[in-house]
Amino acid sequence: MTQSKLNRALQTRIVRAEDRLTPGFESFSTPVTRASTVVFPDLATMRALDWKNDAQWRYGLHATPTSLVLAQRLATIEGGEHALLQPSGLSAISNVYFAFVKSGDDVLIPDNVYSPNRDHGDWLARDFGVSVRYYDPLIGAGIADLIQPNTRLIWLEAPGSVTMEVADVPAITAVARARGVVTAIDNTWSAGIGFRPFDHGVDISVQALTKYQSGGGDVLMGATITVDRELHFKLKSARMFMGIGVSSDDCSLILRSLPSMQLRFAEHDRAALSLAQWLKTRPEIAAVLHPALPDCPGHEFYERDFTGAGGLFSVVFDGRYSAAQIDTFCESLELFSLGWSWGGANSLVMPYDVASMRSPGKWPHRGTLVRFYIGLEDAADLRADIEQCLTGLAG
Repeated sequence: MTQSKLNRALQTRIVRAEDRLTPGFESFSTPVTRASTVVFPDLATMRALDWKNDAQWRYGLHATPTSLVLAQRLATIEGGEHALLQPSGLSAISNVYFAFVKSGDDVLIPDNVYSPNRDHGDWLARDFGVSVRYYDPLIGAGIADLIQPNTRLIWLEAPGSVTMEVADVPAITAVARARGVVTAIDNTWSAGIGFRPFDHGVDISVQALTKYQSGGGDVLMGATITVDRELHFKLKSARMFMGIGVSSDDCSLILRSLPSMQLRFAEHDRAALSLAQWLKTRPEIAAVLHPALPDCPGHEFYERDFTGAGGLFSVVFDGRYSAAQIDTFCESLELFSLGWSWGGANSLVMPYDVASMRSPGKWPHRGTLVRFYIGLEDAADLRADIEQCLTGLAG
């Protein structure tokens, strides 16, 4: 006999509450659905679950309505069909490695790759028996000479997020497709707005949603995006085995920022290009590495394949300035904070010892590289800040 609900103890009625809400509430924001346990209507439903079916709710670790909405919107931005969320951009990179590479396999990584990706590759080579080799980011179709029978994955980064060389992505992916090798690109620099990887033959796009998608410098998250269903299942399987999940609250923060991302990206792009062009006129600067400028390595591929550059670029100081002087320059800036990452409203600056990050003899410049991220401050104020510090450097 069913116990009368009114006769149940207060504690039970609080835990097993029957909320009565008027239907029809609707707003522009996606509801935040938090869950670990997903409740099934019956055992038949639970036993019929298929991990490959994104439309089935199984456990909060794998997806909630909030996280699935974000994944779908990210796929739409890049022209993909499937997206998975990870707790950071580096976690998304890890997801790719563990989905497609095992002991005895070979991986090709561009020499200008994001440093934690390089470290990840070195770790796999040292501890997991994976062969990892680095290639010239401007190699283009010449990548064919490096592919071995055991090559399983080719990474791309266009441009390199520190040294800014722009790869000939279609040339590399065409060779990889012909040889049956999976390609993955770290597409964080363009946020999927300035470059659409699947239009150029890439298999997997990786995004650090920490950057432009978040826009606030306050959320860590990553994504892997594909058009191929089988590649998606391999990524999803690896993610499931590694127990990777994301917070619905963090997803809601990124969902809130997505509608303004394209507008923000365009403003970052406009201001950064104006400052890059001005820095080319400064005698303290030996080179400005901005893909939209004609003398940036790979500029012709940027012109052909990209529609925008965002706010990130680098400069190389004249070799007469010591690393200590460049450190003082960076620390003297008032409107640029010292910090990694990009995509938020606040401008950032960071010096790099590029020679220590690249294969021996592969970096042509003598001076110290400084990377600027141009935020949403007024560009004239940012220019004045840089100018006064350059003047102090010269003195």
